[in-house]
Amino acid sequence: MLSPSQSTGLQPPFGALVEAMAATLTTSFSLFRCSRVLRAYAIPKPFSKLSIDLLRAPSYSLRPERRICHITASVNEEASAKAAAASADNGGPTIFDKIIAKEIPSTIVYEDDKVLAFRDINPQAPVHVLVIPKLRDGLTHLGKAELRHAEILGHLLCAAKIVAEKEGIVDGFRVVINNGPEACQSVYHLHLHILGGRQMKWPPG
Repeated sequence: MLSPSQSTGLQPPFGALVEAMAATLTTSFSLFRCSRVLRAYAIPKPFSKLSIDLLRAPSYSLRPERRICHITASVNEEASAKAAAASADNGGPTIFDKIIAKEIPSTIVYEDDKVLAFRDINPQAPVHVLVIPKLRDGLTHLGKAELRHAEILGHLLCAAKIVAEKEGIVDGFRVVINNGPEACQSVYHLHLHILGGRQMKWPPG
Protein backbone atom coordinates (compact mmCIF):
# COMPACT_ATOMS: atom_id res chain seq x y z
CA MET A 1 0.00 0.00 0.00
CA LEU A 2 1.37 3.42 -0.97
CA SER A 3 1.91 6.01 1.70
CA PRO A 4 0.33 9.44 1.23
CA SER A 5 3.69 10.87 0.21
CA GLN A 6 4.18 8.11 -2.41
CA SER A 7 0.65 8.44 -3.77
CA THR A 8 0.88 12.21 -4.08
CA GLY A 9 4.46 12.21 -5.33
CA LEU A 10 5.52 14.71 -2.67
CA GLN A 11 9.07 14.57 -1.34
CA PRO A 12 10.21 15.16 2.27
CA PRO A 13 9.72 17.31 4.16
CA PHE A 14 6.39 17.85 2.41
CA GLY A 15 5.65 14.16 2.18
CA ALA A 16 6.25 13.72 5.92
CA LEU A 17 3.97 16.63 6.68
CA VAL A 18 1.18 15.13 4.57
CA GLU A 19 1.64 11.75 6.31
CA ALA A 20 1.44 13.40 9.72
CA MET A 21 -1.65 15.32 8.79
CA ALA A 22 -3.31 12.24 7.29
CA ALA A 23 -2.66 10.33 10.51
CA THR A 24 -3.89 12.96 12.94
CA LEU A 25 -6.18 15.26 11.04
CA THR A 26 -9.76 15.22 12.20
CA THR A 27 -12.00 17.23 10.00
CA SER A 28 -15.42 18.36 10.99
CA PHE A 29 -17.87 19.87 8.63
CA SER A 30 -20.76 22.05 9.53
CA LEU A 31 -23.50 23.00 7.16
CA PHE A 32 -26.01 25.42 8.34
CA ARG A 33 -28.45 27.85 6.88
CA CYS A 34 -28.87 31.40 8.07
CA SER A 35 -30.73 34.15 6.20
CA ARG A 36 -30.71 32.13 2.99
CA VAL A 37 -26.95 31.69 3.21
CA LEU A 38 -25.33 28.27 2.99
CA ARG A 39 -21.85 28.04 4.52
CA ALA A 40 -19.37 25.25 5.18
CA TYR A 41 -16.20 25.16 7.17
CA ALA A 42 -13.53 22.62 8.00
CA ILE A 43 -11.47 22.63 11.18
CA PRO A 44 -8.39 20.37 11.18
CA LYS A 45 -7.19 19.20 14.58
CA PRO A 46 -4.70 19.51 16.20
CA PHE A 47 -3.10 21.64 13.46
CA SER A 48 -5.10 24.76 14.34
CA LYS A 49 -2.69 27.02 12.47
CA LEU A 50 -3.52 25.11 9.31
CA SER A 51 -7.27 25.51 9.85
CA ILE A 52 -9.30 26.14 6.78
CA ASP A 53 -12.06 28.51 7.80
CA LEU A 54 -14.32 29.31 4.95
CA LEU A 55 -16.51 31.38 7.23
CA ARG A 56 -14.02 34.19 6.82
CA ALA A 57 -14.62 34.18 3.09
CA PRO A 58 -17.42 36.35 1.68
CA SER A 59 -20.83 34.73 2.01
CA TYR A 60 -23.40 34.90 -0.72
CA SER A 61 -27.16 34.88 -0.43
CA LEU A 62 -29.17 32.90 -2.95
CA ARG A 63 -30.50 36.07 -4.60
CA PRO A 64 -28.42 38.94 -3.16
CA GLU A 65 -29.24 41.62 -5.72
CA ARG A 66 -33.00 41.07 -5.67
CA ARG A 67 -33.01 40.93 -1.88
CA ILE A 68 -31.18 44.25 -1.57
CA CYS A 69 -33.43 45.89 -4.16
CA HIS A 70 -36.52 44.60 -2.39
CA ILE A 71 -35.39 46.03 0.94
CA THR A 72 -34.55 49.38 -0.64
CA ALA A 73 -37.87 49.52 -2.43
CA SER A 74 -39.76 48.68 0.76
CA VAL A 75 -38.02 51.46 2.68
CA ASN A 76 -38.80 53.97 -0.09
CA GLU A 77 -42.44 52.87 -0.28
CA GLU A 78 -42.87 53.22 3.47
CA ALA A 79 -41.33 56.70 3.45
CA SER A 80 -43.55 57.78 0.54
CA ALA A 81 -46.63 56.39 2.26
CA LYS A 82 -45.92 58.28 5.48
CA ALA A 83 -45.30 61.51 3.58
CA ALA A 84 -48.53 61.08 1.60
CA ALA A 85 -50.55 60.37 4.75
CA ALA A 86 -49.48 63.69 6.25
CA SER A 87 -51.37 65.58 3.53
CA ALA A 88 -54.10 63.04 2.83
CA ASP A 89 -57.08 65.22 3.73
CA ASN A 90 -55.92 68.66 2.64
CA GLY A 91 -58.34 68.65 -0.29
CA GLY A 92 -55.66 69.29 -2.89
CA PRO A 93 -55.61 67.50 -6.24
CA THR A 94 -53.76 64.20 -6.44
CA ILE A 95 -51.85 62.74 -9.34
CA PHE A 96 -54.97 60.70 -10.12
CA ASP A 97 -57.04 63.88 -10.48
CA LYS A 98 -54.52 65.04 -13.08
CA ILE A 99 -54.73 61.70 -14.89
CA ILE A 100 -58.53 61.95 -14.94
CA ALA A 101 -58.25 65.48 -16.36
CA LYS A 102 -55.80 64.13 -18.99
CA GLU A 103 -53.16 66.55 -17.72
CA ILE A 104 -50.87 63.57 -17.17
CA PRO A 105 -50.80 60.86 -19.85
CA SER A 106 -51.73 57.29 -19.01
CA THR A 107 -52.47 54.03 -20.79
CA ILE A 108 -56.20 53.68 -20.37
CA VAL A 109 -57.63 50.15 -20.25
CA TYR A 110 -61.24 51.01 -19.46
CA GLU A 111 -63.29 54.15 -18.89
CA ASP A 112 -66.90 55.07 -18.29
CA ASP A 113 -68.70 58.03 -16.76
CA LYS A 114 -67.81 56.99 -13.19
CA VAL A 115 -64.44 55.21 -13.23
CA LEU A 116 -61.12 55.18 -15.02
CA ALA A 117 -58.78 52.19 -15.34
CA PHE A 118 -55.18 52.60 -16.48
CA ARG A 119 -51.90 50.69 -16.33
CA ASP A 120 -49.63 51.12 -13.33
CA ILE A 121 -46.30 52.71 -14.31
CA ASN A 122 -44.51 50.42 -11.85
CA PRO A 123 -46.19 47.04 -12.49
CA GLN A 124 -45.88 44.28 -9.92
CA ALA A 125 -47.30 41.63 -12.25
CA PRO A 126 -47.58 41.10 -16.03
CA VAL A 127 -50.99 42.76 -15.72
CA HIS A 128 -51.25 45.61 -13.21
CA VAL A 129 -54.09 48.06 -13.69
CA LEU A 130 -55.41 50.76 -11.35
CA VAL A 131 -59.15 51.45 -11.17
CA ILE A 132 -60.19 54.78 -9.65
CA PRO A 133 -63.43 56.72 -9.19
CA LYS A 134 -63.53 59.90 -11.24
CA LEU A 135 -65.20 61.74 -8.38
CA ARG A 136 -63.29 61.34 -5.14
CA ASP A 137 -66.18 62.53 -2.93
CA GLY A 138 -64.19 62.17 0.29
CA LEU A 139 -62.96 58.67 -0.59
CA THR A 140 -59.30 59.32 0.03
CA HIS A 141 -59.05 55.73 1.27
CA LEU A 142 -61.36 52.84 2.09
CA GLY A 143 -61.35 53.80 5.77
CA LYS A 144 -63.34 56.89 4.80
CA ALA A 145 -66.13 54.92 3.11
CA GLU A 146 -69.71 55.64 4.14
CA LEU A 147 -73.06 54.16 3.12
CA ARG A 148 -73.45 56.89 0.51
CA HIS A 149 -70.39 55.45 -1.24
CA ALA A 150 -71.94 51.99 -1.67
CA GLU A 151 -72.85 52.54 -5.32
CA ILE A 152 -69.41 53.71 -6.44
CA LEU A 153 -67.69 50.98 -4.44
CA GLY A 154 -69.79 48.36 -6.21
CA HIS A 155 -69.13 50.04 -9.54
CA LEU A 156 -65.38 49.87 -8.93
CA LEU A 157 -65.59 46.11 -8.40
CA CYS A 158 -67.66 45.66 -11.56
CA ALA A 159 -65.05 47.69 -13.45
CA ALA A 160 -62.34 45.45 -12.01
CA LYS A 161 -64.10 42.43 -13.52
CA ILE A 162 -64.37 44.18 -16.89
CA VAL A 163 -60.64 44.97 -16.79
CA ALA A 164 -59.84 41.34 -15.98
CA GLU A 165 -61.90 40.20 -18.97
CA LYS A 166 -60.22 42.70 -21.28
CA GLU A 167 -56.77 41.59 -20.09
CA GLY A 168 -57.56 37.87 -20.36
CA ILE A 169 -57.02 37.15 -16.66
CA VAL A 170 -60.61 36.64 -15.53
CA ASP A 171 -59.82 33.07 -14.39
CA GLY A 172 -57.18 34.26 -11.94
CA PHE A 173 -56.53 37.78 -10.70
CA ARG A 174 -56.17 39.71 -7.47
CA VAL A 175 -57.84 42.93 -6.32
CA VAL A 176 -55.90 44.94 -3.76
CA ILE A 177 -56.86 48.10 -1.86
CA ASN A 178 -54.13 49.65 0.26
CA ASN A 179 -55.54 51.58 3.21
CA GLY A 180 -53.34 54.00 5.12
CA PRO A 181 -49.59 54.32 5.66
CA GLU A 182 -49.14 50.89 7.25
CA ALA A 183 -50.52 49.39 4.04
CA CYS A 184 -48.16 51.62 2.00
CA GLN A 185 -50.93 53.69 0.42
CA SER A 186 -49.10 56.43 -1.46
CA VAL A 187 -51.95 58.22 -3.27
CA TYR A 188 -54.94 59.35 -1.22
CA HIS A 189 -57.56 58.87 -3.87
CA LEU A 190 -59.24 55.48 -3.44
CA HIS A 191 -57.97 53.02 -6.03
CA LEU A 192 -58.03 49.30 -6.74
CA HIS A 193 -54.99 47.38 -7.93
CA ILE A 194 -55.89 44.65 -10.44
CA LEU A 195 -53.02 42.14 -10.64
CA GLY A 196 -52.74 39.04 -12.79
CA GLY A 197 -50.89 37.21 -15.51
CA ARG A 198 -48.83 35.08 -13.12
CA GLN A 199 -49.36 32.61 -10.29
CA MET A 200 -50.25 34.54 -7.14
CA LYS A 201 -48.96 33.44 -3.74
CA TRP A 202 -50.63 33.39 -0.35
CA PRO A 203 -50.33 35.11 2.00
CA PRO A 204 -49.51 38.31 0.12
CA GLY A 205 -46.69 40.52 1.37
